[in-house]
This record gives sequence, C-alpha cells and structure tokens, in this order.
Amino acid sequence: MRRLRLVAAVAAAGLALAACSSTDDTVDKTAPPDVLFNTGLAQLEAGKTTSAVKSFEDVDRLHPYSELAKKSILLQAYSNFQKGSYTDAIQASKRFVTLYPSHKDAAYAQYLIGESYYAQIPDITRDQDITNKSLEAYGDVIKKYPDSPYAKDAQKKIDFARDQLAGKEMEVGRFYLAKKQYLAAISRFRKVVSDYQTTRHVEEALSRLVESYYALGVVKEAQTAAAVLGHNFPDSQWYKDSYALLKSGGYEPEVASGSWITKALGKINVI
Repeated sequence: MRRLRLVAAVAAAGLALAACSSTDDTVDKTAPPDVLFNTGLAQLEAGKTTSAVKSFEDVDRLHPYSELAKKSILLQAYSNFQKGSYTDAIQASKRFVTLYPSHKDAAYAQYLIGESYYAQIPDITRDQDITNKSLEAYGDVIKKYPDSPYAKDAQKKIDFARDQLAGKEMEVGRFYLAKKQYLAAISRFRKVVSDYQTTRHVEEALSRLVESYYALGVVKEAQTAAAVLGHNFPDSQWYKDSYALLKSGGYEPEVASGSWITKALGKINVI
C-alpha cells in the first residue's frame, strides 16, 4: 500500500525516467535536478534507500528552488521510513508540511509522521510518549485533511493507539491495586472510564473500580460501577465477579445520584 502511495505521489515527476537513471551510489553533484531526482527514484526502487536519501538531499540542497526539491523532501521522508530511520523520516515530513501545507501531498507527509511514530510504539510495560505522538499526528491527518485517502487508516491507527494508552493505565492501576494503594488505582481506572470509553479495557476498568471502591468502603460508587458494568456487559465475567463481591457484603448494583461515573460516561449506556 505504501509503495502504491509513493508511486501516486511521484508519478507526475517522471517515474518512468527513473528506470533509465543510474543506481550508482556515486552521483555527479553538478547534474541537473531531474537527473539527481530520477537517480534517487531508481535507487529507491532498487532498495538502495540510503543512497536514495542522499540523492534526494542533493536535489533539495543544490536546487532548492526547483519544483523537484519539494518532492525530494517528501521522498527523503519516505526513504528514511523505508530503512527504519524514523526520526529522520519525521523531521523531513514535518519540514514538508511546514513549508507546503497546501500541497497535494501534504496529507501524505502528515500521515507519514503518524506512521513513523506508530512503527515505534512500545509494549504497554514501557513509557507511551511515542504512542501519544502517533495519536496527535494521525489526529492532524483527520483534522487538516479529512477528505484525503489517508484519513480512514489514520482513524484505525488512532483507535489502536487509544487502546494502547488505556492498556497502560490498566497496567499501572492493577499494580497499585495489588499493593492495596486503592486511591492511586482508582485514579488510573477512572481515567480509562473517562477518557477511553470505546476501548476494550473499559469493561475491566469498571470491575476494578468496584473492587477498589468496595475495599475503601465507598460502597455507593462501587454499586454504581457495578450497575453500569452490568447494564452494558451483563454476560461478562467481570460483572459476575463484581456482583458476587457486592452480594458478599449484602449489597446490590445500584446507580447512585451524583456519581462521577454517570457524569463521565458518554458512549457507554447508563441505566
């Protein structure tokens, strides 16, 4: 898919000429921009991404006012992405978007920023700063270029990134819960319910809130969390466990007026 998008982005610049260009790493720096550019394309097609980056950099550096200099910045980004140099890909993409925000390929450059961050997302045991950056970059694709062919995929990646961030909150919350640091645990589970309602983690988060509030003796909040959990996920094992916990103390799931849970919920049904 990315290869097809690349071809679409540079076809107007003369991709066919690239087949006739040299893929030699040694390029005459005095060559006109179209020769340097097509050499870079040929190198890229041959899988010589490092050489391609250098060729596109030469176009940009030696012929900054040529029309091909614009495309060279974008192809620097793409070439760096292909070889896993994500920081360089992000820098080149950001430069393109900054210099040419109205260019027809600006949407792709912004999408490539998101892709570069997305490729580096770590597992949930590690810091999620990169995940947040990917979320922001993809959000800009949808906000600035909603009709672009990249908006739909950007939304899918946003959904994954949000699920990842919710998973991180759950991991930390479980840690605090195991240590019986209930207030700290509630803070994490509350964030999932408030900020990540459409993720797969909200079901467990509600159940963990029942457990945490009940342990603190804040029964009405525990009852509310259980009631909302049961209303939305009646067949869930999480609900069954929460219901059994309340029943053990002689309580039933019940929505308490004024609970932050009912105020926070938007896309989850409240009784």
